[in-house]
Amino acid sequence: MKPQLLVVGGLAVVVALTLSSFLGIFEDKVDFNTQIKPLLNKNCIACHGGVKKASNYSLLFKHEALAPAKSGKLAIVPGDADASELIRRLTLTDHDERMPLEAPPLKPEEIDLLRKWIDQGAEWGDHWAYQTVEKPDVPNIGTFWSRLGIVENDELNWAKNEIDHFVLDKLKPEGLKPSPEADKATLIRRVSLDLTGLPPTEKEVADFVADTSPNAYEKVVDRLLASPAYGERWTGMWLDLARYADTKGYERDPGRTIWRYRDWLIKAFNQDKPFDQFTVEQLAGDLLPNPTDDQLIATGFHRNTMTNDEGGTQDEEFRVAAVMDRVNTTWDVWQGTTFGCVQCHTHPYDPFVHEEYYKYLAFFNNARDEDVTTETPTLRFYKKEDSLKVQALNSWLKGHVKQPRQAQDVMKFVRITEPKINSHDFDQYVNASLIDAKFFGVQDGGSGRIKNIDLTGRNRLIMQWGTKAKNAVLTLHQDSPTGPVLMSSPTPTGRDTTMIFALPPVSGRHDLYLTLTSPETPKDWVQIRWVSFQPALPHQPATELGEMDLKLAEILNTRPESTPIMQDGTGDLARKTHVFERGNWLVKGKEVKPDVPKSLPPMAKELPKNRLGLAKWMVSREHPLTARVAVNRFWEQLFGTGIVETVEDVGTQGIQPTHRELLDWMAVDFMETDHWSVKKLLKKIVVSATYRQHSEVAPELLAKDPYNKLLARGPRVRLAAEQVRDQALAVTGLLSSKLYGPSVMPPQPDGIWQSPYSGESWKLSEGEDRYRRALYTYWKRTAPYPSMITFDSPSREFCQLRRLRTNTPLQALVTLNDPVYVEAAQRLAETMKLRGKTPEQQIQAGFRLVMLRDLTPKKLAVLTRLYRNTETYYRQHPEDAHQLLSCEEATPQLAALTVTANTMLNLDEVITKE
Repeated sequence: MKPQLLVVGGLAVVVALTLSSFLGIFEDKVDFNTQIKPLLNKNCIACHGGVKKASNYSLLFKHEALAPAKSGKLAIVPGDADASELIRRLTLTDHDERMPLEAPPLKPEEIDLLRKWIDQGAEWGDHWAYQTVEKPDVPNIGTFWSRLGIVENDELNWAKNEIDHFVLDKLKPEGLKPSPEADKATLIRRVSLDLTGLPPTEKEVADFVADTSPNAYEKVVDRLLASPAYGERWTGMWLDLARYADTKGYERDPGRTIWRYRDWLIKAFNQDKPFDQFTVEQLAGDLLPNPTDDQLIATGFHRNTMTNDEGGTQDEEFRVAAVMDRVNTTWDVWQGTTFGCVQCHTHPYDPFVHEEYYKYLAFFNNARDEDVTTETPTLRFYKKEDSLKVQALNSWLKGHVKQPRQAQDVMKFVRITEPKINSHDFDQYVNASLIDAKFFGVQDGGSGRIKNIDLTGRNRLIMQWGTKAKNAVLTLHQDSPTGPVLMSSPTPTGRDTTMIFALPPVSGRHDLYLTLTSPETPKDWVQIRWVSFQPALPHQPATELGEMDLKLAEILNTRPESTPIMQDGTGDLARKTHVFERGNWLVKGKEVKPDVPKSLPPMAKELPKNRLGLAKWMVSREHPLTARVAVNRFWEQLFGTGIVETVEDVGTQGIQPTHRELLDWMAVDFMETDHWSVKKLLKKIVVSATYRQHSEVAPELLAKDPYNKLLARGPRVRLAAEQVRDQALAVTGLLSSKLYGPSVMPPQPDGIWQSPYSGESWKLSEGEDRYRRALYTYWKRTAPYPSMITFDSPSREFCQLRRLRTNTPLQALVTLNDPVYVEAAQRLAETMKLRGKTPEQQIQAGFRLVMLRDLTPKKLAVLTRLYRNTETYYRQHPEDAHQLLSCEEATPQLAALTVTANTMLNLDEVITKE
């Protein structure tokens, strides 16, 4: 070969290699999150992940995937697919070696994708939801000249704000255009139901229709956001998340007085409390400096956990269950991530390891509630004379203590009764027992130990106890049941008496023993609920009770109203947290300290490692989940489906977002521009052209986008259970506008409640309390209000993140037969009778009251025929008319109108937001 030919050939090779390398730059980059991770999750993780690590190999985390397997071979060699054992095992024909085992082989194109990914360097990637939220650019719409204002453009004319830009950007590639704006009557009904949960009045509709100003709709939105009903509507949503109920749950399911937390929510939403502050106060209001009553009440969020009052149960087991529920609920509500499975094992799909669950649990593990029947700790609300006594004590303390902290501690005990030791922690029982597995009880000659008590500077014992025993005497001994006597006292007759005892000065830590002598009634129990060792009040005698001691005891023996709150134990009451092996609370592994998962941004160094620091970390700008999850939830409430449909899971197992850039833009805007204002967020959404579209759908659009994921039309969603009931009462003029207060018991069918332990019954509320909004209805977990359960509300035993809407015949039977809806129909019929002379006029007037528009001729004809047939029936059966209307003045005409009105309230379009 000639030398020049060799040179030319060599140059050709160099050019070819260079060209190949150059073209490789433009080769499609394989994305780990959207292309590789789903493949691994579907085919590999079940055997090589968090739960199971076959061959000691896992594909869950990068460091595990790149490590040698049990065989010593590397499954993934970045940059060299041919050297990667993963590719070899996927392409074998031997069923004993080919992966995945005992499952169909991967498709050739899937293996090629994995090969390509490895050859490109096997770059790992965090799921989008765990990456810090960055604000994307708002897409341009229209044409260059229209953006300059030179020519008209449909897109620019349609869009109202940035949300619409993102929506249009998704519609254009699909060849779709947005729908026109809904008519004014439909639009005001939609936005009223969305923002306040109530339909507009006739006057509000007429005023809006008559208002031709450019900002007419915005004025409606501002009025709705300022309405007290706004706070009630969004509180209704949050109660599902908070698993709010008026009972404790489990078999006995006795009552719980926690309605003040619901009131706090209503006020917080109406005041537009910033969502970051809203979060901190619910998770850690008690840990804020000098917390207010409202901030303490806010912590009721995590006191909605169930408490087991059944006899024979283990308090510690259910205390742990409540703590775990708090961990899981916190993740569900604010992080949109299923964290609960990490309790037993490393998460198979999301980047959380087993140990991290218990580090997170350590933030909650010091809570002072311990599954006791008294629900302590509670915030007590003194009234009238009792309130004056508390004020007098507080004034006296301020004038007699040198350290303000001492006065604060005394008043904290008066309001919260903490710190204290619950008697189920006593041990070394002799002729003693936990009575009904709840509180320490002792009989004649019996004793029990209170272990390791620091008595330095604590010369007062405060104890709640009681008995039916006659002339019994309880004695407190130091170090042994026969050791030095620190206190001896006759037992009080009756139950739950709080007494204060003066103790001699003792230093250091000691085991203390309670012994009982009760010769007259040796079989009667003396029950002790709790004890607390405190320093004496200032200027009181050291070894006997003084005047202020007696006044304090008098205050502690009152029975004020109270509400459960969170409080943490410190010092001796602080707990150590251990990993539970495979999630079993009885099998404790290594001790862990509070911390957050490593896959998320670390807590700032200045934040305390407690619930307060955790809450502030969750609402920090760097946190990738909180704002996204909040925005997605509020969007779901308005459109019926979230941008991420799986509101409960935005992680790797959740459905991909339909408009991820829009979600991120709104999340950043929520934090930075709106400063966590929920009202501003909601206003931005409802004033958008996307929200204002009519919900009618053409056949071609329905075929192309049946679930409206591209948002080419407005939302059409069945009303929530509470809204169905509230609307029926509102349009008939029955609904009460009364705010706040204890739960009520409106009419419900007989026989729903079964309360064999307490004998509690459904006591029908009177007056306007019968007609209050649904969120005030008494919620018994084992027997929730039946009409709301039928319309998909949860029982609230646990956090409910999303109500899945069903369509069943039972729902129609509720709106036709439930006493509430029958009474609403009666009232509507009476109004209809006054608004027209003929049945057609009356029916048309009734429908306008309900739907704010006229019936179509076809539907009017059907309802008129129903009226005439029913009237004929009641003429022939007048006794049935009397039974339906429950009055002597019943006429066939009014009874027929009532049936017609009842039918209208049952129509699909009536119980639907269009």
